[in-house]
Amino acid sequence: MHHTSLIAILVAGFVLAFVFGALAQRLRLSPLVGYLVAGIVAGPFTPGFVADQELAPQLAEIGVILLMFGVGLHFSMRDLLSVKAIALPGAVVQITVATVLGWGLSQLLGWSHAAGIVFGLALSVASTVVLLRALEERRLVETERGRIAVGWLIVEDLAMVLALVLLPALAEIIGGGGEEAPSVSIVLLKTFTKVGGFVAFMLIIGRRVIPWILERVAGTGSRELFTLCVLAIALGVAFGSAHLFGVSFALGAFFAGMLLNESEFSHKAASETLPLRDAFAVLFFVSVGMLFNPMILVEHPFEVIATFLIIVLGKSIAAYAIVRAFGKPDSTALLISASLAQIGEFSFILAGLGLQLDILPQRGQDLILAGALLSIVINPLLFQWLDSRTRREASATPPEPPRVIPGIPDDLSGHVILIGFGRVGSELGRLLKAQDVSLVVIDGEDDLVEHARAADLPAIRGNAANEKVLAEARPETANTVMLAIPNVLEAGEIIARLREINPGLTIVARAHSDAEVKHLLEHGADGAVMAERELAHSLAEMVLATPAFRGDRRLPPAGA
Repeated sequence: MHHTSLIAILVAGFVLAFVFGALAQRLRLSPLVGYLVAGIVAGPFTPGFVADQELAPQLAEIGVILLMFGVGLHFSMRDLLSVKAIALPGAVVQITVATVLGWGLSQLLGWSHAAGIVFGLALSVASTVVLLRALEERRLVETERGRIAVGWLIVEDLAMVLALVLLPALAEIIGGGGEEAPSVSIVLLKTFTKVGGFVAFMLIIGRRVIPWILERVAGTGSRELFTLCVLAIALGVAFGSAHLFGVSFALGAFFAGMLLNESEFSHKAASETLPLRDAFAVLFFVSVGMLFNPMILVEHPFEVIATFLIIVLGKSIAAYAIVRAFGKPDSTALLISASLAQIGEFSFILAGLGLQLDILPQRGQDLILAGALLSIVINPLLFQWLDSRTRREASATPPEPPRVIPGIPDDLSGHVILIGFGRVGSELGRLLKAQDVSLVVIDGEDDLVEHARAADLPAIRGNAANEKVLAEARPETANTVMLAIPNVLEAGEIIARLREINPGLTIVARAHSDAEVKHLLEHGADGAVMAERELAHSLAEMVLATPAFRGDRRLPPAGA
């Protein structure tokens, strides 16, 4: 085995993840498949490069912390409460069914009851990344079906957070180390005391201190310090919760994200730390892949098939029956069934903890990884079948439109499409609305979409680079498109697509350099505003308007 340095494992992890992730994307699969395969290639069970088996788990632990921080940062109690009547009981019953099925398979394999419970729980929770991607591609996130699926997923995530809290207690109860195992009541009391102390500390102290620190750091105007502050909070709370209260890194990071979610700086915190969270999330999946022994597909094919069937058929049938029992239509039941017919990141975290605590055997983790790979590969095929079924029924039943509040009139024309409702876009929207200009907003962030709707502007949630999202804004009848997003490459692609749809559009975009202005104009923009230059020009005009400088002075044109 080759022992490599930290730099080597980072380089290998990112390069392999990029290559196989891009290949998976090309094959219209989830990039998670590519990241896991990258880990398998870098693992000890395949020839060639072998990553350091001591460093990899530590990188994976950082990935777990940042993944759970992201889950907490995007946790939405409002989304859950809006569909709690079906999502809460439905998810609980579906988790129970999947856990019982996993436990049953474990008993046939001769495992312990505790191993069977961990195995079943790991098979019961769907991947957030895979589910949201499938819903967003089909513009279903804001439909009733989509909200039920997202609420269902939130309940699953909360159940897994609880499982991560209780799993060490379970290990203590069944362990004993040759001594008499402590009573269940004592262990649970000790566990809930620790967790209760941590939760109380975070709600009483953390809720006041964390926003106060963020506000002070944001006031310095330093982007680097703000990013470091957010990461220090995520990692510091996770580390402190483990060492001071004895709870897991995952729970500490989840609570840190939840508290930041309540702050007015939550959106900025999410956007500033997203690249690093994504990078370490990728390393987490690569590290998980390194633990997978592909030979299990050859040596234990029937066990792999049984695990796969529990994920794809067992969970789906349970979810379908539950949704239909609540009186929902067949289309809703099928969508939720397809959405949940896969497993992902929480399954890996749970399996890793079970293995670390000597509850789950190595073969259990291999089966979970095999089931995840197969189910994520199959999931797009399930959605393709569902799409074809929906198209066949479209003539009889019109498709459920995405929720746009206020609604977009059927005869809308001559309007302005505003892409991006952040600091620039929201101010632009306010100015245009004050002049009674008809506006339709497009943004990919939930809170910004709600902000636009609160201002009584029709707002579409999604990425404007997606043809279906763009089509909802009616560009063929629009007069002008304003792109207030800061990503110039994405803006260029959107402009090119808009020109194909409606060559007569007036398109103005935002830029930050002369090179970006050139790029936007080459892609078809009629004009590009360089924010820094316009700001400098306005400030200079204000200086020249003061008594000391009034006279015949004239500024050069802003573009000069």
